[in-house]
Amino acid sequence: MSDSVVIIPTYNEKENIEAMVRAVLALDEMHKFDILVIDDNSPDGTAAIVERLIEEFPDRLSILKRAGKLGLGTAYIAGFKWALERDYSYMIEMDADFSHRPEDLIGLQRACAQEGADLSVGSRYITGVNVVNWPMGRVLMSYYASAYVRLVTGMNVRDTTAGFVCYRREVLEAINLDAIEFKGYAFQIEMKFTAFKMGFRIKEVPIVFVNRVLGTSKMSGGIFSEALFGVIKLRWDSIFNKQRFTRQAKQQ
Repeated sequence: MSDSVVIIPTYNEKENIEAMVRAVLALDEMHKFDILVIDDNSPDGTAAIVERLIEEFPDRLSILKRAGKLGLGTAYIAGFKWALERDYSYMIEMDADFSHRPEDLIGLQRACAQEGADLSVGSRYITGVNVVNWPMGRVLMSYYASAYVRLVTGMNVRDTTAGFVCYRREVLEAINLDAIEFKGYAFQIEMKFTAFKMGFRIKEVPIVFVNRVLGTSKMSGGIFSEALFGVIKLRWDSIFNKQRFTRQAKQQ
């Protein structure tokens, strides 16, 4: 068992999931990661592919199967709780579609394990704009969305909406995961902002983000609307509901 687990939510990712699992598990012996796939009842058979792979990698690959599409945020929270019930020290969010490169896991984990970060963010914007194959309109929307979040929240994070994130165990133990409100795009912002308000150290690690080649994007207008108005609510709560950002006592 590794000290790090990569949590990968899936919905209709049959074109990508086997290659992603094999790529992560093939990282060298100095950088071993376990994988937890959280599948939302994909009708394309994604879960069956993972279950077949578990027979090959029984000690390093696991799956949580859910009844249906319940939202990205709830998938990650289910994964965090699963990991906290075990002995993992580092929990990493990652997409299944190769927009996050498996080799970048090493730098993310190192930032927390060796470089003093409590939370590390695979950042598309810390060294410019490192996005491949996105339409310019989407690049601009994502870039300025992060700028908007920084302005409203005061977080000094260039890529506030990033979904490639490593958490030290202590961060997830301190956050009341049941109080996290947002399920879509804003979930990523809420988790970073909560950690920021609790005083945890956030470090951005430069990555190259590559738009998916296979499968279908899960983005929608509703996801962006949640983020737009959710950020204002987060800022409001940080002023008038400070208890929401108080660290939980560690459970013995």
